[in-house]
Amino acid sequence: MSPIPAQEDFLFPIDALKDAKDKIQTANNWQEKYRQIMLMGKLLPSLNSQFHTDEAQVRGCESKAWLYHTRLDNRHYFLADSDARIVKGLAALLLAQCQGASGDQLRNFDASAYFQALGLEGQLSPSRTNGLMALVTQMQAAADSDEQDNAGSQ
Repeated sequence: MSPIPAQEDFLFPIDALKDAKDKIQTANNWQEKYRQIMLMGKLLPSLNSQFHTDEAQVRGCESKAWLYHTRLDNRHYFLADSDARIVKGLAALLLAQCQGASGDQLRNFDASAYFQALGLEGQLSPSRTNGLMALVTQMQAAADSDEQDNAGSQ
């Protein structure tokens, strides 16, 4: 079985992520948005290499990306990392919106609308978009699986 990060690792402050998300939304051009996304990735805590496991790897992402999930007080929390700075920044954008969400909020999360509102629609390559959607799908599946497991054990 793979190692799992400690629960307190999932509770990193997200105010800086939300501020960075606002900078991306108000950036004047694609180059500035891209720069802000790369900077945003630096705000995510890096996962120790022991957590870069096959089980945590996001399938469908061209770059290597890893995702961990935990549930605390019926809220879902994630840790994400990538070997590509742009992917790590995009993961940070997702966490800025989804960290601490309820199961219903995650199920109803529309990633396409979110990235359109940020002015990123059409700016990302098809393979990057596919990887991003794979990350969203894995986040939603982790939350659904956890809630189903929890419902079955009650």
